Amino acid sequence: MLRAAFLAISLLAVPATALANQCPGMMAEIDAALPNAQLSEADRAKVMELRARGEQEHAAGNHAASEATLAEAKSLLGI
Repeated sequence: MLRAAFLAISLLAVPATALANQCPGMMAEIDAALPNAQLSEADRAKVMELRARGEQEHAAGNHAASEATLAEAKSLLGI
Protein backbone atom coordinates (compact mmCIF):
# COMPACT_ATOMS: atom_id res chain seq x y z
CA MET A 1 0.00 0.00 0.00
CA LEU A 2 2.76 2.41 0.94
CA ARG A 3 4.70 1.48 -2.20
CA ALA A 4 1.67 2.21 -4.39
CA ALA A 5 1.15 5.61 -2.74
CA PHE A 6 4.82 6.49 -3.22
CA LEU A 7 4.66 5.44 -6.87
CA ALA A 8 1.54 7.56 -7.46
CA ILE A 9 3.13 10.63 -5.88
CA SER A 10 6.33 10.11 -7.88
CA LEU A 11 4.41 9.89 -11.14
CA LEU A 12 2.59 13.13 -10.37
CA ALA A 13 5.87 14.93 -9.70
CA VAL A 14 7.48 13.95 -13.01
CA PRO A 15 5.30 16.17 -15.28
CA ALA A 16 5.94 19.20 -13.06
CA THR A 17 9.68 18.64 -13.39
CA ALA A 18 9.39 18.23 -17.14
CA LEU A 19 7.53 21.53 -17.49
CA ALA A 20 10.14 23.32 -15.42
CA ASN A 21 12.77 22.23 -17.92
CA GLN A 22 11.01 23.80 -20.90
CA CYS A 23 11.61 27.36 -19.74
CA PRO A 24 15.43 27.33 -20.10
CA GLY A 25 15.11 25.85 -23.59
CA MET A 26 12.65 28.55 -24.60
CA MET A 27 14.98 31.23 -23.22
CA ALA A 28 17.88 29.74 -25.19
CA GLU A 29 15.81 29.81 -28.40
CA ILE A 30 15.02 33.49 -27.81
CA ASP A 31 18.66 34.29 -27.05
CA ALA A 32 19.79 32.54 -30.24
CA ALA A 33 17.22 34.25 -32.48
CA LEU A 34 17.40 37.78 -31.06
CA PRO A 35 20.76 38.93 -32.51
CA ASN A 36 19.70 38.21 -36.12
CA ALA A 37 16.03 39.13 -35.81
CA GLN A 38 14.67 41.85 -38.09
CA LEU A 39 12.65 43.77 -35.50
CA SER A 40 11.80 47.38 -34.85
CA GLU A 41 13.44 48.87 -31.78
CA ALA A 42 10.09 48.76 -29.98
CA ASP A 43 9.59 45.07 -30.76
CA ARG A 44 13.19 44.26 -29.79
CA ALA A 45 12.69 46.02 -26.45
CA LYS A 46 9.40 44.14 -25.93
CA VAL A 47 11.07 40.78 -26.64
CA MET A 48 13.87 41.59 -24.20
CA GLU A 49 11.36 42.64 -21.54
CA LEU A 50 9.31 39.47 -22.04
CA ARG A 51 12.47 37.34 -21.94
CA ALA A 52 13.52 38.91 -18.63
CA ARG A 53 10.03 38.53 -17.15
CA GLY A 54 9.88 34.90 -18.26
CA GLU A 55 13.19 34.21 -16.52
CA GLN A 56 11.94 35.86 -13.32
CA GLU A 57 8.73 33.83 -13.41
CA HIS A 58 10.74 30.64 -13.97
CA ALA A 59 13.03 31.44 -11.04
CA ALA A 60 9.97 32.05 -8.85
CA GLY A 61 8.59 28.63 -9.77
CA ASN A 62 5.69 29.95 -11.85
CA HIS A 63 6.43 27.83 -14.89
CA ALA A 64 3.04 28.17 -16.57
CA ALA A 65 3.32 31.96 -16.56
CA SER A 66 6.94 31.75 -17.66
CA GLU A 67 6.05 29.55 -20.63
CA ALA A 68 3.24 31.90 -21.66
CA THR A 69 5.50 34.94 -21.42
CA LEU A 70 8.31 33.27 -23.32
CA ALA A 71 5.88 32.02 -25.97
CA GLU A 72 4.79 35.63 -26.54
CA ALA A 73 8.40 36.66 -26.99
CA LYS A 74 8.97 33.80 -29.43
CA SER A 75 5.87 34.86 -31.36
CA LEU A 76 7.23 38.38 -31.78
CA LEU A 77 10.48 36.85 -33.04
CA GLY A 78 8.61 34.61 -35.47
CA ILE A 79 9.95 31.39 -33.98
